[in-house]
Amino acid sequence: MLDRQASDDLIDLSTVRLFRLQRVREEMARYGVDACLLFDPVNIRYASDSRNMQIFSARNPARYLFVPLDGPVILYEFTGCMHLAEGLETIDEIRPAITASFVAAGDDIADRERLWARETAAVIRQHCGPDAVVGVERVNAGAAMALAGEGFRIVDAQQPVERARAIKSDEEMKCVRSSVRATELGVAALREAIEPGITEQQLWSVLHQAVIAQGGDYVETRLLSSGARTNPWFQEASEREIQPNELVALDTDVVGTFGYYADFSRTFHAGPEAPTADQRELYRVAHEQVHHNMDIIRAGVSFKEYSERAWNIPAKYEARRYYLSAHGVGMTGEYPYLYHHRDYADAGYDGVFEPNMTICVESYIGAEHGGEGVKLEQHCLVTETGLEVLSTFPFEPDLLL
Repeated sequence: MLDRQASDDLIDLSTVRLFRLQRVREEMARYGVDACLLFDPVNIRYASDSRNMQIFSARNPARYLFVPLDGPVILYEFTGCMHLAEGLETIDEIRPAITASFVAAGDDIADRERLWARETAAVIRQHCGPDAVVGVERVNAGAAMALAGEGFRIVDAQQPVERARAIKSDEEMKCVRSSVRATELGVAALREAIEPGITEQQLWSVLHQAVIAQGGDYVETRLLSSGARTNPWFQEASEREIQPNELVALDTDVVGTFGYYADFSRTFHAGPEAPTADQRELYRVAHEQVHHNMDIIRAGVSFKEYSERAWNIPAKYEARRYYLSAHGVGMTGEYPYLYHHRDYADAGYDGVFEPNMTICVESYIGAEHGGEGVKLEQHCLVTETGLEVLSTFPFEPDLLL
């Protein structure tokens, strides 16, 4: 099946789907996992390209995917939705799901969990044998314990699936670029709508409308703030009205076209007057951090080496630094997490940047004593020689003076 992206390039979605399923199976083999039971709707979509009520499914174990190392991929679909995944070359069979949740079963939840485990175990034994190693994620504890009681060794499926998702194919990168381009159109509309008197929520809705209209899925967070609410970061969009000459900062966090994440951050100035010297300084420092750290990353560089060479945050901004220096990105934020040098000993882990990883490089600059803050971030592709910048939405020339 061919589909079009924003740049009008053709995407072979069949090739994308089969590549992703093969990636999952390769990593399963690497970690000695005979079968995976995927409940996370993003992982279900990655492995099969089946999409159905992703937000609902994130908190309700009402659909799941059986992926054996060898054998048929079986989608267990929500009641009344069996038709949605018909025709996908990644799925061999569609069956009705057994929803093992308290909402669905009430006080009979333990019986429902045992029923789910018995029926699931029968499928695992049929296709993987009686001593299978089974990777599970996002399932309630009772169901996991009931499945373990069937005699299988249960492991976490996150490791092989996250490793699989980290590397993108060339055809997959067309999907990523499509999502970023569509999100940039949404951010352009949002920027155009900035004016004193509009509320943060009204402004944030502009991005949502543009993303949905272009075939995207949803925005994962509500990270848009203005004025003093830009510091500290992680304040969600509110009904506060934007005032003249304030900064307006956002992080897109868009699950966009083809299910791929578009993740970049920008900070704007509301006008009508020119930015102040303090606003320009915050912006300059954040811009410097992002670009310094982008220059370090290339295939073969270790995560530890990156941390050691990363930009040193000035002391007055260190307390309110962003919790990561950079992170992987695909259908959501994903492996790896890259930590600041001062945080590496406590939180960091080593690894190596590989070609066709997609990485977001982050900066948040705001003083501990208050005032405004600036959030900038770039969405990039790792190559042998450095980073290809995917998020080409321009920075603000008036704030870089």
